[in-house]
Amino acid sequence: MKARGVRSLCFLFFTNHLISKSHRMLSHDAPLDDPTALARFGKLDVVTRLVVEGFMMGQHKSPFKGASVEFVEHRQYYPGDEIRHIDWRAYGKTGKYYVKEFEEETNLRCYLLLDCSGSMAYAGKTLSKIDYARQLAAALGYLLLRQRDAVGLITFDSKRRDFIQPSANPKNFGQMLDILEEARPRNETAISTVLREVQPLIKRRSLVVLISDCFDEPEALTTTLKQLRHDRHEVLLFQVVTPEEEEFPFSKPTQFRSLERRGHHQLVDPHQLRARYLEQYQEFCATLSRQCGSVNVDYLKFRTTDAYHLALGAFLNQRTRPGRK
Repeated sequence: MKARGVRSLCFLFFTNHLISKSHRMLSHDAPLDDPTALARFGKLDVVTRLVVEGFMMGQHKSPFKGASVEFVEHRQYYPGDEIRHIDWRAYGKTGKYYVKEFEEETNLRCYLLLDCSGSMAYAGKTLSKIDYARQLAAALGYLLLRQRDAVGLITFDSKRRDFIQPSANPKNFGQMLDILEEARPRNETAISTVLREVQPLIKRRSLVVLISDCFDEPEALTTTLKQLRHDRHEVLLFQVVTPEEEEFPFSKPTQFRSLERRGHHQLVDPHQLRARYLEQYQEFCATLSRQCGSVNVDYLKFRTTDAYHLALGAFLNQRTRPGRK
């Protein structure tokens, strides 16, 4: 056996041993259904493999267009497209560049959009929303990659930050993990603005997964989500919230500080504020859910205490339900 093969075999053995050992440790010390305990255990890559275990799905033929099996149609060439797919005969006849599109072997192309605005830093008694969200993004990416899907990543706050084009190459996922590990909340929320900026970058029909606390104007957000649907993209919205945001358990005079605007803080009496806050919060979530439904966008809400396997299970149910378009 060549030395390279020996190294690969040793690496595979070490990885499996590490995962097996980690699983035993987690079973004893940190339940797999406790995101906060998992966050204390290790980095994204190890936890991701443990979380996704058992959620592998069989492949099925995809209606999405990619680049591998059966020719479908031509489309105009865009910067960034692979030159090897240019139809030079079409160029000779028209003087314009066209790219051949094919029906791909993979299920889909997926863009994971992660909100890294300041409000995602809130933690309460659990792990922060950004920590939950990036672990969820890593788990979704790994799950899709194991199904030979092409996965990409976009991080944003008030504007787009990191951008990795979808790819089924495992090396691409390694780059995604590096970005997710370094993601830090900052600046204000501007989801609708970012989606308008991102939309031209998604040139082929894709699955767009937005992971955010969605603290933006629902009407503006709905407008941009509707445009993505108009472009025939499938859109899934994961809203990540903390128990404190849902229950407002504060009892003593509390100073609330803005995580997106420096110097913005206010001392309040929670007893006077609680009823009004809960009313407005519940109305906000109901409006968001209703408006997502009106534009055929799948909406799922999860607390930072919810086990990741619940989110993965919900994701798979949405992907495989009858009548999905």
